[in-house]
Amino acid sequence: MPTPQMLTSRPELQGSKEPVEGTRRASSGKASSTHREDARPGLGTFRRAFSRVGQRASGRASEEDPGLLRRSSRFLFRSLRRPLDGSPAADHCQGAAVTGASHCPEVPSGVVDGVSQQLSPKKGPKGLEPEAGQSVADLITERQLLAAFKQLQHLETQLVEEKASHTFEQDPTGFARRAMDVCLHYDGLGAEIGTIVRETLGPGGVDPTALAELAHVVRAEEQVHPGSPADGDFLRTPRHWRQQWENAVRRSAQERVRQVGVREASEVAEGASDLARLLAELGSLVRRDLQKVQLEVQPVYMAAGFPAWETYRRAYHDAVAQRLQELAQEARGCERLYTLLDWAANVYGSPDFLGAPDLTLSTEPLPPLLAPDLWAQLESDYTSFLETKISGCFDGILQLEQSLWATAEAPEVLQGRFHTQLSTDVHMLVAEHAKAAGAISAELEATTLRICARELGLFLCRFEKAFLESEAVTEPHLGANINACEELRTSLLARYPGAFSELEKPLAAATCIFQKRLLQGLQRDMQPLFRVLCTKAWLTQDMLQPLMDMVVTFAHHLEHVTPLRAQETLQEAHRYVVREYMAQALRPRERFRGVERRIGSQKMGLEAQAISDTFQGLGSEAAWLDQAIPCVADILGETRKDDIQRHLEVLIQNYPDVRRDHVLAILALRRLGRHRNQRLLQRTQDLLRAAVKAGAAGASGGHVLFEEIEVPASVDMLLACI
Repeated sequence: MPTPQMLTSRPELQGSKEPVEGTRRASSGKASSTHREDARPGLGTFRRAFSRVGQRASGRASEEDPGLLRRSSRFLFRSLRRPLDGSPAADHCQGAAVTGASHCPEVPSGVVDGVSQQLSPKKGPKGLEPEAGQSVADLITERQLLAAFKQLQHLETQLVEEKASHTFEQDPTGFARRAMDVCLHYDGLGAEIGTIVRETLGPGGVDPTALAELAHVVRAEEQVHPGSPADGDFLRTPRHWRQQWENAVRRSAQERVRQVGVREASEVAEGASDLARLLAELGSLVRRDLQKVQLEVQPVYMAAGFPAWETYRRAYHDAVAQRLQELAQEARGCERLYTLLDWAANVYGSPDFLGAPDLTLSTEPLPPLLAPDLWAQLESDYTSFLETKISGCFDGILQLEQSLWATAEAPEVLQGRFHTQLSTDVHMLVAEHAKAAGAISAELEATTLRICARELGLFLCRFEKAFLESEAVTEPHLGANINACEELRTSLLARYPGAFSELEKPLAAATCIFQKRLLQGLQRDMQPLFRVLCTKAWLTQDMLQPLMDMVVTFAHHLEHVTPLRAQETLQEAHRYVVREYMAQALRPRERFRGVERRIGSQKMGLEAQAISDTFQGLGSEAAWLDQAIPCVADILGETRKDDIQRHLEVLIQNYPDVRRDHVLAILALRRLGRHRNQRLLQRTQDLLRAAVKAGAAGASGGHVLFEEIEVPASVDMLLACI
């Protein structure tokens, strides 16, 4: 069934040329159903005006406020069902018209037409046509809103006075006709306010005159109708045009925001680029509209004493928030989620979003663009996708390294160091994601760093295993990986101390594994040469020089390793050479006697000096190793047996990890006799126990040499013990 709401969008009111049975009953059969519009100067003129307004608004007036005309018609027809003398029934209906008329039943449009047909300038008080000049409807159509309101206010006052003077006691229908016209014109004026608001930011541009008229008429109505009348008279009820204006602003903002990317809505889920383009268009629209409001619309309203900036700002904020919530429901994937979060936090939330320093969205606190729970959910979804993405990035880094290993090419030397892209790639990966997440929130940055640290720890295990199983395990590649791990350990922990502190041990462990593998190659090459030491052939040949040549070549690779790790590796090589030399001396394949023993002692002393000079020249700082071989050489060549105890005391003092088996092996080299051996063993045991109690091992810096030398039991050791 048609409702009075349709009056704002139809060129002619329904039933304007047809008699309505209900209306004839209401007028007691006095009005003719053949009256035409030109015989009804009030409502007819208003119909013509509304026809023009409806055509200009393209039939959308009903969308602005569907209850405008419905409420007025309900108020009026309730007055027809009650006496006009202020009885309780009348008061009840008037109160309902002011506070909650929307709950009353709808009135058929035919009744509205029927009542409109009773309007006649020949009966009762004058209608809405002025004595001279334009009608109220024409004034509304031409947007002379203040003039139209003044006429309506005058007619309203006149009608209220006539009602109070009981002029309509015998003609309640006459009062209804005139009240209907007043209410419909008030509603038409309110509808025109909505139309002006909708057209303000449209392609036609801003009409300062219309905006000024709008502001003045809203303020004028608020002054005329400051509050609901005590007697409940609906004619003097506040029209709430300011609220209608605010609602129109909100609807206009929602319509304009929703129009952005409508054709591409189905493509948003396909990729982050489509979503980014949509958000860019949305930002451009909001920026353009609010700039126009600030620079063109607001000054006109302010001149009329009507602030508008905050209303527009909040309206667009709410419209953008609603649109983003809809987009958030469709966003999937790491890039799309980040695009949405980044736009909300950094683009829309930027102080210069409107493109000028003096224009900002944050003049007053606004509610969050996205609800906290929705924001948290988006961040959670983003981090979930991020874990998979970062893990995939580390897999890509590993594949890139493996492709480089397959080429069998030596790594580059940059700034004097073996270089691999591993450290650079990891640094870029972490920095990129940390920066992107930090631009959104500190919490998201911390979460992203934790994800990067966890995935890097897992990557180290995969990388280490893949490298050691490859054919690229060479000194240059091992040195490059040591450098990479050291760079990650120092720089990442320094830049992100909280997030990557747990990676210090895994990185140090990986570095240690690569160092050991580097040393294993040296040990594998040197081991056959150690077997000829301390033999009779060794007495007449230079067996040490090939070993030292290997050490020099090995140290040349260490020059391209980070200094700290190079020094550690060089000292370990130094310790290995001294330890293996001592192991060969304590378990000789051939026994020296007499002159051979003295020659061997001298040769050991010379080679000990050569080893010390070589490693010192290479930069080894392990000077604590220099006394081990000379002490054994002195014991082996000592001619005064009583001085052997002094040499043993020096040895134990410098190397607290010497054990009884080592002393027995040294004594077995000399065969000093049972009583002397027992005395020396007793003395050395006392010294060893004293060293343990004093914590000499800790005082020596934890140096280990003899502890790693295994001395198998032999007949000579047994004889020395007995």
